[in-house]
Amino acid sequence: MDEARLVRSGRFLVAELGQRHRLLSFAIVGGGFVEAAKVAWCAVRDAELRPPVDPRAFLREQLAAADLAGAVGLMTGAALDGYVDETRAVAGLAVRCVATVGLDNALRAGDPAACTPPHAGTINILCCASVPVSDEARIEMLSLVAEARTMAVLEGGVRSRQSGDAATGTGTDCIVVGAPCGAPALQYAGKHTGLGHLVGAAVAAAVARGVRAWLAAHGPVRAATGRS
Repeated sequence: MDEARLVRSGRFLVAELGQRHRLLSFAIVGGGFVEAAKVAWCAVRDAELRPPVDPRAFLREQLAAADLAGAVGLMTGAALDGYVDETRAVAGLAVRCVATVGLDNALRAGDPAACTPPHAGTINILCCASVPVSDEARIEMLSLVAEARTMAVLEGGVRSRQSGDAATGTGTDCIVVGAPCGAPALQYAGKHTGLGHLVGAAVAAAVARGVRAWLAAHGPVRAATGRS
């Protein structure tokens, strides 16, 4: 992803990866294991996703209209111009993380399921290695990204909208991880590996920056109960 280009166009932020990547995500469009050359964030408003709107169909329509069919698609209420971009490298290996951070929907893992539609603010993360990796390493990368995101949110002092307890993310976060297509150069991505170190460092730095910027602009996240 070193050569990736970030393009802002209309309601989209697009990461043009420069070559096809094997990606893993739980994205609403293009989720699972896929091969793609673009990842696109779509800016949305709460009103656009109210029932009976089908969010997946809505995003597919927006992607098609923007000539982005085939891209992995994400949605967020966060300001796309405020994206954060962090790269960490060592010994010929690099990891790049691009994230948008919104905290309108901050929640704690284990909070009761909300009965009302969530706010559109969310944390969306793209994290890619510079060399091909195994699918097992991609799965481990996704786990590490989630761990680093949660660490940054906790250290930022964000509170759950629902319970007022320490938040661990938002209710609509999405993570995309990947690496260039090709024979795997790396098989593992745990904390004891160079790849795991770079993933954790890049994601923690990116999300921490995003959390600080959001809190500076919006103030503390407050729960519906009035706790902060």
